[in-house]
Amino acid sequence: MTRIIGIDYGKKRVGIAITDPLMIGASGLTTISAHEVLDFLAGYFEREEVECIVVGKPVQMNNTGSESLPLVEQFVASLKKKFPNKKIALLDERFTSKMAVRAMIEGGMKKSRRRIKGNIDMMSAAILLQSFLEQERNKNKI
Repeated sequence: MTRIIGIDYGKKRVGIAITDPLMIGASGLTTISAHEVLDFLAGYFEREEVECIVVGKPVQMNNTGSESLPLVEQFVASLKKKFPNKKIALLDERFTSKMAVRAMIEGGMKKSRRRIKGNIDMMSAAILLQSFLEQERNKNKI
C-alpha cells in the first residue's frame, strides 16, 4: 500500500512524517539534518511505496512568502529533479510549530523533551501532513 510523506524543511533540520498505509492518519517519522534529506528519502522510497511528498510552505500572516521561502523552493526543485515520478504538493505551514508544542504538552511530553527542536520539527511535519489529508478528504466530499 502506498503512503504520503510530509516534510517540514528547515535550513538545519528537516522534520519528516508519514501516513499509515490506509492514509487515514499521520505520525512523525524522524528528524534529520538538511544536507542528508535527499539521500534519506531515496533510501526510504526503496523500502516503502510513497506516492506524494507534501512540503510545508513558509507563509507570513499577510499571505506573502517568508524569508525562508526561497530555501524551500530550492529544496522542492531538488526533489523534482531527484524524484521526477513523485507528486509534490506545497501546503501552508503557518502555526504548525505552535500547534506541535501544544500537542506535545497535551500529550504529556516532558518539558525537557519539548525543548529538543527536532521533536518540534517532526511533530510539525505530522501536523502538516494530517492537514493535507483532511483537505484531500474534504475535496472528495464535494
